[in-house]
Amino acid sequence: MEELTLTTPALLFSAISLIMLAYTNRFLAYAAVIRNLSDKYLEKKEDSLIRQIDNLKLRLNLTRWMQIFGISSLLLCVLTMFLIYIDQHMLAVWVFGVALILLILSLAFLIREIQISTRALAHHLSDMEADLKK
Repeated sequence: MEELTLTTPALLFSAISLIMLAYTNRFLAYAAVIRNLSDKYLEKKEDSLIRQIDNLKLRLNLTRWMQIFGISSLLLCVLTMFLIYIDQHMLAVWVFGVALILLILSLAFLIREIQISTRALAHHLSDMEADLKK
């Protein structure tokens, strides 16, 4: 393996920063949808709203874990850079490896969340199609 330099973990900064921005935007969108659903639920306590609320709770939880793993990955990249700076190269390699694993986990949770989101939107579309056929 080539020697790990300061530039290697630094390359992940921009990628992780963009990912975290996307995660934050998802979180803010969920917050708006949840507030909207809360108002609707107070007016009418329909089963479809309860299913949507349960779905959003799961998606919000996944987003939280995506953010936790992404932030942890960024933190370990910074720690890797510090370890390289103080000439602890072997430890830096291991810490960077853990950072990469955390980033992989974050992205895996994103894939799962996208699958759930897509399925939820498909349900909405089928409900609308059923209403149009009436």
